Amino acid sequence: MSRRLEPPAMTLFDLGSAAACAAAPALSTRARAVEPADLAEGSETDRRLVEMWLHGKSTHTQRAYRRSASRFLAFVAKPLSEVTLGDLQDFSDALVGKASSRAQVVASVTALLSFGWRLGALRVNVGLALTRVDAPDRLADRILSETEVANMLASSDGRDHVLVRLLYAGGLRVSELLGLRWSNVVATDGTAYVSVVGKGRKARTVRVSSATAAVLLDYRSAAGEQAYIFAGRYGSLHPSQAWRIVQDVARRAGIERSVSPHFMRHAHATHAIDRGVKITTVRDTLGHSSIAVTDRYAHVRPLESSGTSLAV
Repeated sequence: MSRRLEPPAMTLFDLGSAAACAAAPALSTRARAVEPADLAEGSETDRRLVEMWLHGKSTHTQRAYRRSASRFLAFVAKPLSEVTLGDLQDFSDALVGKASSRAQVVASVTALLSFGWRLGALRVNVGLALTRVDAPDRLADRILSETEVANMLASSDGRDHVLVRLLYAGGLRVSELLGLRWSNVVATDGTAYVSVVGKGRKARTVRVSSATAAVLLDYRSAAGEQAYIFAGRYGSLHPSQAWRIVQDVARRAGIERSVSPHFMRHAHATHAIDRGVKITTVRDTLGHSSIAVTDRYAHVRPLESSGTSLAV
C-alpha cells in the first residue's frame, strides 16, 4: 500500500495565504556552498514551524537542529512549502565532511519536513522519497573495555574521578550529568538514587552502587542542596570542560584514541548487557526512547557467531 502524502482537510497549522507565498522573492537556486545561517533566511511561517518542531527538545538538540534547518533554508532560498525533492537532493549532495555528520544534517531536515507534513503545514512530504545518507555504524569503535574504564578510574582523583565514574556508573549523557544538583541525589540503604532530566525533559531515576554512592557523598563535603555537583565559575561546568576532563583522564590511562563523555555511556550499556542485565533494565536506566536503540548494544559485540565454528 502506498504511503499517504496528503494531510487531512482540517489542519492544525495556519499556513497563511497563497498570495503571501507567491509574493516571496524569487531567489537563485544555483549550487552554492552550504554554510550556516540564521532563521531569517526563511519566512515567518517557516520560523514558526521550526520553533514548534524544536519545542521540548534539549538545548543541545535544539542547537543542532536549528543549525541544520538554517543551512537548508539558506541553501534553497524558498519557503518550505515550495521545496521539492530535487532541492533536498541538491542540498544533500552539496554537504561536505564526515558521512556521519552529513547524515545527521539530512536526517534533521527530513524530520522537520515530516513534522510540517504531519501538522498540515506542508502538503507533500518530499523527504519520504529521498535516498538516505547512511553513515557507517561505528558504535563498536566507541566502546571501551572494562579494563580501560578501570584504568581511567585508577588514573583520576577528586572531581575528575567522580565525573568519569558517574558518567559510567549512571550511563548519563553529559548534559544530564552537568545539570545535576546535590538535591538530585538521595542516599539510602548504602546506595544512592540519582534523579536526572534527559532528552525531551523526561525525568528518570538511576540507582548507583554502594561503592559509587560512597565516592559521590565523600566528594560532596559541605556543598548545599542546590549547588551543582560539578560546579563551574558560572553555575555548572561547561560541556567542553567535561570533554577535556574525560580526554585527559583517558590519555593518562594510556588510551590512545580520542574518548568523549558519551563513550562512558556506551560502555555502561555494553558492559551491563555482557554481565546479563536485562535489556529492558538497561533501556530504562539510560532513558532510551525505544528498545531498538538499546538492542544495538546487544549486537555490537555478539557473544556467539557462526564465524567461531569455521575451520579457520
